Amino acid sequence: MNRILLPLCAGLLALAGTAATAQTWPAKPVRIIVAYPPGGVSDIVSRALADKLGGQLGTTVIVENKAGAGGTLGMDAVAKAAPDGHTVGFSSISPLSLNPLLGRVNYDPFKDIAPVASVMYSPVVLLGTPAFQGKSLADVVEQARSRPGALRWGTSGLATVGHITLEQFKRAAGVDITHIPYKGGGQQQNDALGGQFELLSTNLGPVLNGHIKAGKLRPLAVGAPERIDLLPDVPTFAEAGFPKANLMSVFGVFAPAGTPEAVLNRLNAEINKALAQPDLRARLVDSDNVPTGGSAAAFARLIRAEYDNNRDIIRQAGIKLE
Repeated sequence: MNRILLPLCAGLLALAGTAATAQTWPAKPVRIIVAYPPGGVSDIVSRALADKLGGQLGTTVIVENKAGAGGTLGMDAVAKAAPDGHTVGFSSISPLSLNPLLGRVNYDPFKDIAPVASVMYSPVVLLGTPAFQGKSLADVVEQARSRPGALRWGTSGLATVGHITLEQFKRAAGVDITHIPYKGGGQQQNDALGGQFELLSTNLGPVLNGHIKAGKLRPLAVGAPERIDLLPDVPTFAEAGFPKANLMSVFGVFAPAGTPEAVLNRLNAEINKALAQPDLRARLVDSDNVPTGGSAAAFARLIRAEYDNNRDIIRQAGIKLE
């Protein structure tokens, strides 16, 4: 055969193989590994997404919870799954953009896992508790400068998104604020309502929203790409002059590295199609999350940028897990 035609034929065969892969997938039920426990927002959203995808793909989509180690156990299971598109994961991006910077994980966040699609983000809100005598983020800066270390900022734990937000804010504002880390959000919210500290950063939720509406907690800023409908008068951290503190919890779907590109593209298209459905969007909004979607490439860039941002502040602040 003519040498010029050989590469052309090889390329055509590869394209034919890719098309065949896309047409034959899925060949069996699809499994979604959720990196968090049953009953939480991630579980609820992933099951709603699974229902949509099952109908669109004409197959069964099974949800399996594999919680632990801040999402890394679930992501490790995804990384080690067969790269055929029949096992994917649902998680926040923290097991890729944050956890590997703080301790050993059994996967490479950029070599072993392929981002498929962003699904939603959960805004992080900074709240003033009854102990805080102020009404804005500017008041936080003023008080922190006049009384270094006196203001106390509660988060759900060391090296969480709320903690990274605090460290970014401290560095940008040039202030000293005392970090009060909790293990989870229940006791944290109770102590906030009791005025045990002045500031609280956490994700929104129905219970928290009730306290905000009742005036027990005052929203000062939100971590989100733009102002949120629930708090239209509250500026984002970026609007207030602190773009690196403008963090949020982003969730999406991931696949094992090596999954055929045609399958990844099909998955991305089907997820975006599902997210366009009014009932699924309403489910996300009702759980105080914001639907996203978009390309796999954009999702991958977001994860890399978050990783780089987290790496820098962790080094600068000397953050270590105890």
